[in-house]
Amino acid sequence: MADLNPIAKRIHNVSPRPVRLTLEDGTEAVFEMDWVEFFQQEFKAEGSREDEPDAEYRFVSSADNESVLVGRRASREEGDEEGWSMVGRVLEAEAVDE
Repeated sequence: MADLNPIAKRIHNVSPRPVRLTLEDGTEAVFEMDWVEFFQQEFKAEGSREDEPDAEYRFVSSADNESVLVGRRASREEGDEEGWSMVGRVLEAEAVDE
């Protein structure tokens, strides 16, 4: 069996504590996960961003298990009725120092 994605594994191990994620566009933010799970190698999680609590974020492993992809669903106040939009992929994950 192939290894778990190291970024997904880090997010899983840090949760439910806050995790600082760096995205491919340079965004660095603290996320709190509502739930995280692995099904074999497949990773899924949902959570919110500390500075954007009304938006929902979903994290999934890519089909080849090489990346963790991020989607965002805007709050109703933002007027996004389309649902989820692709944000990008996670480059780094680390525990937030308390």
